Amino acid sequence: MPQRWLQIKGDPSVREFLFHQTRKTSLFDEHLVLIHYIIHTMCTKKGAFHVKAHYSSSQLTCWFYDDPYNYKVYVKEEVLEPGFLDSFPDLSYEGRKPCVSPQQMLLILDEFKRLRFTDEQIYLRSASVNRLNGLIGMNFSCDGSHYIEHDEFFRRLLEFGVVEQEAQAICSLSGN
Repeated sequence: MPQRWLQIKGDPSVREFLFHQTRKTSLFDEHLVLIHYIIHTMCTKKGAFHVKAHYSSSQLTCWFYDDPYNYKVYVKEEVLEPGFLDSFPDLSYEGRKPCVSPQQMLLILDEFKRLRFTDEQIYLRSASVNRLNGLIGMNFSCDGSHYIEHDEFFRRLLEFGVVEQEAQAICSLSGN
């Protein structure tokens, strides 16, 4: 990646009608605490090194350390089924040291929640985190995409609408 934060503007027609739309509550929105728990567990105990949450369409796309060339898609109610996490074996990254700690994963997921719910017109549609390389990807309702390293993400929270005191607290918790 050439820079620490890459922003890409998408379809101009989507931006043109941005203020004529509002976020609709998805199944994942209704269960977001559980969804984020599942993502955290997948990334810290079940061998997933890259997970993308499609909040608007209620699906998870996961890449696992033991099969990195094939991603798996899990949809809506399937993710919320009792025993979903139990269907995966406990896996580690076999000696690789992730760039993103379990505590940082929690902070990132908290920020994803905030970005999903803070505004009814400009909101997070999908987001991904790669625990091994530390890259975060985000797609917003305005059809804008952001790719940013996790440490830079923590340093730039003010640009994502966090008040300064919150940003400083999050940065100190994340180690930045």
